[in-house]
Amino acid sequence: MNFSFISGELARTSGELLVIPLFEGETGEGAPGLLAQAHAALEARLLPAATQEGFKGKSEQTFVMHTLGKLEAERVLLLGLGTRARFTPEVLRLTAGRAAKTAQRLKVRSLVFALPGGLDASATVRAVVEGLELGAYRFETYKSSAREEKNAPRLTTVKLALAEGEKTKELEQTVALAQHVAEATNWARDLINEPPNVINPERLAKAAQQMARQSGLKASVGGRKEIERLKMGMFLAVAQGSVNEPQLIHLAYTPKNARHAKQAPVALVGKAITFDSGGLSLKPTDSMVDMKTDMAGSAAVLGAMKVIAALKPPFPVHAFIGACENMPSGTSYRPSDVLVSRSGKTVEVTNTDAEGRLVLGDIITWANEHKPAALIDLATLTGACMVALGHYLTGAFGDHDATVNEVLESARAAGEEMWRMPVTELQKDALRSEIADMKNSGERWGGATNAALFLKEFVGDTPWVHLDIAGPSVSPKERGYNGKGATGVGVRTLVEYVRRRAAQLERSEATEAPAAPAAPAPKAKPARGGRARS
Repeated sequence: MNFSFISGELARTSGELLVIPLFEGETGEGAPGLLAQAHAALEARLLPAATQEGFKGKSEQTFVMHTLGKLEAERVLLLGLGTRARFTPEVLRLTAGRAAKTAQRLKVRSLVFALPGGLDASATVRAVVEGLELGAYRFETYKSSAREEKNAPRLTTVKLALAEGEKTKELEQTVALAQHVAEATNWARDLINEPPNVINPERLAKAAQQMARQSGLKASVGGRKEIERLKMGMFLAVAQGSVNEPQLIHLAYTPKNARHAKQAPVALVGKAITFDSGGLSLKPTDSMVDMKTDMAGSAAVLGAMKVIAALKPPFPVHAFIGACENMPSGTSYRPSDVLVSRSGKTVEVTNTDAEGRLVLGDIITWANEHKPAALIDLATLTGACMVALGHYLTGAFGDHDATVNEVLESARAAGEEMWRMPVTELQKDALRSEIADMKNSGERWGGATNAALFLKEFVGDTPWVHLDIAGPSVSPKERGYNGKGATGVGVRTLVEYVRRRAAQLERSEATEAPAAPAAPAPKAKPARGGRARS
């Protein structure tokens, strides 16, 4: 989409659709200026018509009205924001997503979006741009009807209506960032939505390499021999049931500044089971249908790296991914097998459908060997986390409070809701094995915590956060900027985390910069008629 800024009288602004988001209770007398302008231009018919249809500005309410030539726009779209007391930028992001979907249904090419006043301009602009770009996303690659409608009108032009006096220079940079983040999220959505016969481990690795070339990242990919060389026994076991070869993916961003390049990196790890049948512990059919999305964590990491490469933070950022399929066959690993991990820990297999943590354990060990300052993993790891938190919340685990809080604050700023979950030693007995160091799956109670405790065994002392995205990785229905299917959750949080960490480091360096040397004191001149004293 092409974005531009305007200000002034909306009645004279060209665009097929005029979008006005409104807070609850601000749709009657004394309505905000932008709404009042449209209401007056429509001969005072807009507000009564909206009221008659029950529109009050409540969350998720929508009202559309033809302007019948009274405005430059053909239609006015009113969108409810709910109450000001409960407003966050994410509310506006979801609302902008609804605007994009309405524009699609109306086959609109251009719209004017009236930004609500009295709010932080930068946060508002970012939320609207991301919401529109994410809301316009559709995955219809395999639909004949979509191919037939490939020339149908699409939303391409957006004018953002600012309040009088707001400056646009910094906001243009905000638009660029928001578009880059949204584009990377939509790219991640594509990877997740593709069927498993298209995105298998090798194709995922090729997509990562292609993105790295385009973004200026260093990429390395290894196959089974490299995984064997690294003695990743758990990863190899999960992969051995499939005819599709496993892939070991490593992407690296390194600053050009030599001093910054020596900083400890941030390590991002993504789960990449491109299809999960459950292995010999076979899933029921209904539970298997969406298992192409079991690589959503890796897609989010790759999407984030796409943006991070452009942000150029003053420290290295590495992505580590182990991609494979978990399939049943004569070569599959079995319940009661004992596996030797890269770290040397032994694991008794009690459930082959608890495979993600096995692969992640070896990948986290490998990532840790790069001595990261912090390690964040994203994984569609447990149904138990979905049972606890539902479809829209990510579970955040970790015992390094500062790092966990940094990730939670980044998620909140990015509009991706997370909830901290416990990693308690009280549950450790659930993973105790009589014949190995531990089991890969314990009792069903506390399942999400058990999985996090398993991963923790491979983390060591590195500040670490585990994000279980099993719920929010896929939306069960159309909601705001999400359609039914992959959401790309995690991209925005990881980007925001790196941005904040970069800003913190830059502030620290500015504080530590040596002060300019003081000017030398002027030499004393001899007094007239006498000698200078030394």
